[in-house]
Amino acid sequence: MLTILKHPTFSRLFAAQIVALIGTGLLTIALGLLAYDLAGPQAGAVLGVAYTIKMVAYVGLSPVMGALVARLPRRSVLIAADLVRLAVALCLPFVDSVAQIYALIFVLQAASATFTPTFQATIPDVLPDEAQYTRALSLSRLAYDLENLLSPALAGVLLLLISYSGLFVGTALGFLLSTLLIWQTHLPPRTDNTQRPFLKRITRGSWIYLATPRLRGLLSFNLSAAAAVAFVLVNSVVVVRDTYGLGETGLAIAMGCFGAGSMTAALLLPRLLDTISDRRVMGPAALALACLTLLHGAIYALSGPLPWPMFLGLWALTGGLYSAVLTPSGRLLKRSANADDRPAVFTAHFALSHACWLIAYPLAGWSGAQIGMDGALLILGALATGAALCGRLLWRATPDEVEHDHPDLPDDHPHVLKYGRESHSHAFVIDDNHHTWPTRP
Repeated sequence: MLTILKHPTFSRLFAAQIVALIGTGLLTIALGLLAYDLAGPQAGAVLGVAYTIKMVAYVGLSPVMGALVARLPRRSVLIAADLVRLAVALCLPFVDSVAQIYALIFVLQAASATFTPTFQATIPDVLPDEAQYTRALSLSRLAYDLENLLSPALAGVLLLLISYSGLFVGTALGFLLSTLLIWQTHLPPRTDNTQRPFLKRITRGSWIYLATPRLRGLLSFNLSAAAAVAFVLVNSVVVVRDTYGLGETGLAIAMGCFGAGSMTAALLLPRLLDTISDRRVMGPAALALACLTLLHGAIYALSGPLPWPMFLGLWALTGGLYSAVLTPSGRLLKRSANADDRPAVFTAHFALSHACWLIAYPLAGWSGAQIGMDGALLILGALATGAALCGRLLWRATPDEVEHDHPDLPDDHPHVLKYGRESHSHAFVIDDNHHTWPTRP
């Protein structure tokens, strides 16, 4: 899998992703300490609002920002977004009110809502070969998991030497290095020169996404995974400390097992996806993850918490199944849009998948606090199961080439001249010539 790093353009982009992720990880630790300095015991509430602002910015702003930058050079867009994030990181040590935190986080996440979909949509153009792109997706998944594991450790070491304000400088350095790496990289130019009204540019990605059966299934699988994993991310600290009576080390071990499971799956997936379709990997993984959450809730309610070693094994298995659901997503997005529409579709996925988390995060927090961990597991497991089953229904097994005709196009239309007016087949995507997915007779 590491042979993909011999590709010079991808290797620079991957390095930019890693240093930006490290900076973001340091920012997360520093932001928590800053919130405690400003709000004391109410720091949790401050961070909850900050993370809600993050999700709202991702869901609401990413389509708008995607439409605004749709015709600008990709490298310029990525560099500008990184520079905005760098400026915010340098401003954070000087804030003296909670309101300033909220404002800066909104600006930071608006920049991230521009950077991330643009970055993700660039990789398929850099690596048009599907096997190489699959390995790039797995490396990206590994990078996210390693950031979750290593950033807290790096922050802990740095805090022995500097105050937490210095972590914001580390964040800025991460974004600066990302900027320099992208500046040195030649990126494929945009190919879409079609003139469209601004409103249509905002909604085009969502239109294509929601009109494509496999992407509707992908969205359901994302909701299923978010429901199951939201419990891990939101309630692990409560389970580890209150149920098992362990401290920060116990939490680090539990989250390390989750990350190790995710990384193991990411390492195994490229070879698996060479022989098995995305649907046959993602669908069973989503359903297994949902059933695992339900089973955990049932055992918790009937017999109490699992023994600690079994709990760690469960978290590792959860991480592996979560990675199996999420990692192939980029392949589906690439396959489901023309190159011209790919940035809009990646932006739509970015917004819609984060909308799933906007549902799952509050539900995990509320249910855990109000009805206990067993009730939270059962509620989230039920949502995950329903979403997984819905995804399997929405995404039926279909060939890449779909038979259809074009009674609505004129005789001299280029598509009709190429394929004919009668029923024909080719790799089917939603676009200006294909407004709806063909239904089975």
